[in-house]
Amino acid sequence: MDSTDGVMDLIHLADRPGTSGHSVSVRVLGRSQPGILTGHDFLDCEIVIVGESVSANFPVTLLPEDLEDWEDALATLEAGRFAMWLESGRTPSMTFQPDESRGLRVSVTDGPSSGVTVTLPLFAPPEAWASEQRDLLARVREAHPREVVETSPGSYEWRRATTV
Repeated sequence: MDSTDGVMDLIHLADRPGTSGHSVSVRVLGRSQPGILTGHDFLDCEIVIVGESVSANFPVTLLPEDLEDWEDALATLEAGRFAMWLESGRTPSMTFQPDESRGLRVSVTDGPSSGVTVTLPLFAPPEAWASEQRDLLARVREAHPREVVETSPGSYEWRRATTV
């Protein structure tokens, strides 16, 4: 789910149409500190949860390695196993628990800020949900490529010329 204002989904998981209408998304709002060498590749995002009786929004800043970790979590989920993402303690964390009925329970725990945990069951997401998530990840990486490289600990430089 992309919009015309530059906001794009990194994750969008939802029930099949005609079920409960639950959804969990991670929306990329843009670069956190565009043009600033040490923060240029960080992405300002929000985790958005919509359920029958709950709606929640958690701000989060993603690092480039968080995108790599999401790719790993997707591989784990494709194998039908429990996966966790954003486990560093600096942001809300997410857990994904597949169940025997092809559903998925998604929990978001905002440990660093409010201590709130929201868990939503997603009933039988579409068959191709994992490949759809990989497509979203690829689009985010294309829109926000890594442009900074750490040449030695604490020393950064532009990977290529950037237009900011």
